[in-house]
Amino acid sequence: MSTVRSAKRTAKPVVAPNSIHCGDALQILRTWPAERIDTVVTSPPYYQQRDYHGKAEQVGQEDSPAEYVTRLQNIFGEVRRCLKSTGSLWLVIGDKYDRDGAQLGLPWRVALALVDEGWKLRSDCIWHKPNAMPSSTKTRPTTDHEYIFFLTKSADYFYNADAIREPHVTFSENSKMKGGRNHFGKRGGTPEAGKNGGDTNLHNGRWDQAFHPLGRNKRTVWSIPLSKFRGAHFAVFPEKLVQTCLLASCPPKGLVLDPFLGSGTTAVVAQQLGHSYLGIDVAAEYCEIARDRVT
Repeated sequence: MSTVRSAKRTAKPVVAPNSIHCGDALQILRTWPAERIDTVVTSPPYYQQRDYHGKAEQVGQEDSPAEYVTRLQNIFGEVRRCLKSTGSLWLVIGDKYDRDGAQLGLPWRVALALVDEGWKLRSDCIWHKPNAMPSSTKTRPTTDHEYIFFLTKSADYFYNADAIREPHVTFSENSKMKGGRNHFGKRGGTPEAGKNGGDTNLHNGRWDQAFHPLGRNKRTVWSIPLSKFRGAHFAVFPEKLVQTCLLASCPPKGLVLDPFLGSGTTAVVAQQLGHSYLGIDVAAEYCEIARDRVT
């Protein structure tokens, strides 16, 4: 008679908040407990862009774009496991070109791979960089943007639209509407009868009830300059970008993760907003920079 033994599950160790971990993100995440993190804001190393002193476990030095995508898919699979059911991910990622100048389309390759992994894609935003580095290319336009993908673990997720509303443009000097502010408060003053024909508030001159008092909903193009940090020789994550993501998707006193922490901007902004943080980076020198910034 055979005996069936149930395998004992090894409990994941408790990970102290406000800590930075140096090493391979995939291996570290595999040791963490499930459903603990509220929000992830991160930008993984881009494909074939920067060599972190020859570290074998670094992301971005894979032999092919397909291997790069698979590597990120595996890492973010563990990130998803560690997220609460109401949690979300803001993934900032730029594209690359091959030696022949053909664009690789890596941001969307990665985003769709994460959807295959089980993530739910909520929005693709554009980070417009008004101070982007000039380019010597003569065969295509100069790139001055990156993608910001907003993904969630489930259909029921935390999102605070009011925290990131923008000023209304309709009645400002930036309005492109014919007649501009002269339409405000006028009965029948809506210029496009077809577009707004069903909105009785507008046609009765009650514009104040058709526009949210805190501003319009956040748009998908974010114009945010690159930032510099004296401890790093390259441009770093802008604090304003991280702040926007956390204001929108992290509940009060939440736990924020950046599995590619770099110089620590995500952790710094999380602290500023009253959250706890967890960070991972493969480069010991960047871990030290990040620890210095949050202490």
